[in-house]
Amino acid sequence: MERIIGVIGAGTMGTGIAQVAARHGCRVIVHDDKPASLERGRGLLAGALGALVEKARLAPGQAAAIEERITWTDQLGPLASAAVVIEAIIEDLAAKQHVFRALEDVVGPDCILATNTSSLAVSGMARGLRQAGRFAGLHFFNPVPAMKLVEVIRGEATAPSVAERLVDMMKDWGKVPVEVRDVPGFIVNRVARPFYAEGFAALDEGEADAATIDRVLQDCGGFRLGPLALADMIGHDINYAAASGVYAAYDGRTRFRPQPLQARLVETGALGRKAGRGIYDDAAPKPVARLLPPGIVSEVRQGPVALTGGLAAGGAAAELPVDAYEADGVLLMLADWRRAATLERMLGRPVVLFDLCRDFETAPTLAFAGSPGVTPDMTAKAAAFAGLCGKAAVGIPDRPGLLALRVWAQLANAAADAVADGVARAGDVDLAMRFGTNYPEGPIALARRLGVDFMASALRNVAAETGDDIYRPEALVDL
Repeated sequence: MERIIGVIGAGTMGTGIAQVAARHGCRVIVHDDKPASLERGRGLLAGALGALVEKARLAPGQAAAIEERITWTDQLGPLASAAVVIEAIIEDLAAKQHVFRALEDVVGPDCILATNTSSLAVSGMARGLRQAGRFAGLHFFNPVPAMKLVEVIRGEATAPSVAERLVDMMKDWGKVPVEVRDVPGFIVNRVARPFYAEGFAALDEGEADAATIDRVLQDCGGFRLGPLALADMIGHDINYAAASGVYAAYDGRTRFRPQPLQARLVETGALGRKAGRGIYDDAAPKPVARLLPPGIVSEVRQGPVALTGGLAAGGAAAELPVDAYEADGVLLMLADWRRAATLERMLGRPVVLFDLCRDFETAPTLAFAGSPGVTPDMTAKAAAFAGLCGKAAVGIPDRPGLLALRVWAQLANAAADAVADGVARAGDVDLAMRFGTNYPEGPIALARRLGVDFMASALRNVAAETGDDIYRPEALVDL
């Protein structure tokens, strides 16, 4: 028997959900109480299918079959035979509760009711329903047809069999479902907070421009898009509201503190692409990171360098042999938990410190910071070393944790924190971040690969040098 899926809301998300369900053989009934929204939804679907046909990702006959499987209506009655109804309307608790209470009078007793909320508590939404056990969250990501991840949220009353049926259905639809406890931000909107926060924090310090921050995190960090450009694309009002919502829901927990710079953007209406201005101004040429011209280097050596004093993993003085390179006598080191200035004091000579690359082999750019004693000639030698490695070179400020290392360490910290809070299992947290945000690697997997102690040490030092408790590695040390 053909499964019937109901979708409430003919906007971008609802239309995307309908498209995926119909493409996988379901009969879909899309409800919206506004006829104009139904027409717009039909247009969105036709445009999306037409684009797939044009790119040869879908045959014309397949596109026509998908459209034929979808019915559009402004009445709830046709949903009486639905096996599952998925709500995808505005993020307003009262509006969503009204919809589900009306649905209870229409659908059969075995019909699953699911909300696509990205921020509201599933358990709170279920209150007042006659059968709260059949209610769950089913959080898709935009654009729905392209994004693989779906968060399956278990409310306090959700029956285990309901979550299991939704997981199985998402697998049938070609999605990657992860089961999540009903907590603010679920997995993705909670764990991703530091990615944006660190970009804004670095920009607010005033020593690095937006283009450099985004390029380093894209080229060195391995992210598809830098956090500032991505926030412009999402919309600062939406992004800041998500950060503020998670922060408020956790009673002002320090780790989720929103960034003041993004608040100022919202206050001034600089909301990003949709406003024509945000971090970047659409009316002006897009700035690019300034690459450092390489000098000439005749000799490169590698060997251990003895460090004496300073912060070690436990915060005590230490004598540690650290691998370093020398390019015509210029000391080049990989970032750990110290600033270049700290290393210069420990070694008694200038140091050029290279930021973390998630994958040094494939990274197109090396980013580095110089200690106070580094001269322009030394900078040119460091850029020449990057050139010998087949990489471009970008200069960044000498700050605790630099850029890419600090972002990845904070993401690992947030991911470990979610596991400790029982939000989801470690493997599911990593899956969520890979398929929900397109991260190149799960934060927990990266921390384990690079060394949990190393990442925790980096964060302890950032916390010590900045005096900011947001960086304290709490659950990370227990991974």
